[in-house]
Amino acid sequence: MIEFGEWLPDQADFQNVGATEAKNVLASIKGYRPFFDLSPLSAATDSRIRGFFPTKASDGTTNLFAGNATKLLKYNNGTTALANVSKSGNYTVSDLDRWNFIQFGDDVIAAGSASTVLQKFTLGSSSLFADISGAPGADYLGVVKDFVVTAGISYSGNNYPRRVRWSQINNSNAWTVGSNQADVQDLADSGFITGFVGGESGVVLCERGIYRMTYIGTPLIFTFQKVTSHGCTYPHSVASLGPNQVFYLSQDGFFMFNGEVSIPIGADKTDLFFANDLSPQFSDRISCSIDPINQFVCWSYPSTESTGNPDKLICYNYAANKWSYVEVDHEFIGQINTPPFTLEALDNINSSIDSHTITFDSPAFAGGKFVFGASKDSKIQTFSGTPLPATLETSEFEPSPMGRSMIKAVTPIVSKGSSEPTVTAQVGTRSKQTVAPTFTNASSLNADNTCSVRSNGRYHRVRVNASGTWRYALGVDIDAVKAGKR
Repeated sequence: MIEFGEWLPDQADFQNVGATEAKNVLASIKGYRPFFDLSPLSAATDSRIRGFFPTKASDGTTNLFAGNATKLLKYNNGTTALANVSKSGNYTVSDLDRWNFIQFGDDVIAAGSASTVLQKFTLGSSSLFADISGAPGADYLGVVKDFVVTAGISYSGNNYPRRVRWSQINNSNAWTVGSNQADVQDLADSGFITGFVGGESGVVLCERGIYRMTYIGTPLIFTFQKVTSHGCTYPHSVASLGPNQVFYLSQDGFFMFNGEVSIPIGADKTDLFFANDLSPQFSDRISCSIDPINQFVCWSYPSTESTGNPDKLICYNYAANKWSYVEVDHEFIGQINTPPFTLEALDNINSSIDSHTITFDSPAFAGGKFVFGASKDSKIQTFSGTPLPATLETSEFEPSPMGRSMIKAVTPIVSKGSSEPTVTAQVGTRSKQTVAPTFTNASSLNADNTCSVRSNGRYHRVRVNASGTWRYALGVDIDAVKAGKR
């Protein structure tokens, strides 16, 4: 069997140790699994969504918040509507900004930009968000120990793109600097702040460096240690499993910061592919999130084929150390804590029970579970629809060294899911490395478990297309014969 190895688009196609294509799939330790399409969870709001956030109150009630250019929104479990819970007068968030949220006890705190003062909604008692008096506006937001921490901030009419500011200890409502351990810190030598991660300690990502923020108590409160001079170039390209496992995107590729050093995870694998595929015009639309179930981190981005909205995901399985990519139109990606659905609420998504693309025993309907989600068409959606049509290609190989060969049949090793999938195969062939391969027409899998093809040349690769409910794609077997040197 020729395996579908690790997707390595930055390597040469010929004798690539991995796969030359891995589209609409999720990489596994061995082979690939299907990636599921989006399915609506909410009704639409009036403009594209700029962030969403799951919460759980002290009484166990789950809530889902979101934000767009002018409003903060709360998901209504009964109607699936995204209700406006903004303060009076709403907000103005620029195209370059998005909403960031944290939960601090039963307080949900939102930051829309450095020009929007922090907003607070208390679970169980608030009906609308309200300004936190004395708090700054912030591009980034997190919790470190008992403090709410902001980064890339504005207050008193001034912008401080290199400054970190935190609340009084265990009090998200009090921000008087110098009182009860509230304070500020400027990071002067590493460019603008581009991301922040909270936890037992904080991680501040800047354009030219990363700082570790450590609580030591009075009089200094926090110390800031620059632990690496490698930085995060793209704002909002950060996702983490904690302060010792932070994924981010820089101008030289994808990295993971382990608390001490930044480790390249895309070098000689996907960095060049991404750099060539990203639309520089719309790079401000990049977002990043972790799928807590499938153990991968995903970057959403607009490709060179996009007219503005993100249209691709590039996905890194951090357990298997392997990559893949997905073509799907969307707006933003993140995590969702889905509320429980009633049958009446399902009618608001689709009035026909037979037309629902998501199974009714999905965790998206059970409520209280973290799932990977996105926004599309101004709706919150989950990746719980039907499997996307997948394309996988082997590396390019030469069955007859220094000579031509004929590929006569291909057997794709693709296992079924709940029903038999549709599987076809194509062979891409060329006689010189200086020309592009030509692919045969797609051949369907027959009763003998083979796809009949006929391709004569020197260099070959096999493309397998899978749709429907398949489970694993591992590789192909081929029937090849020597065809001479002419």
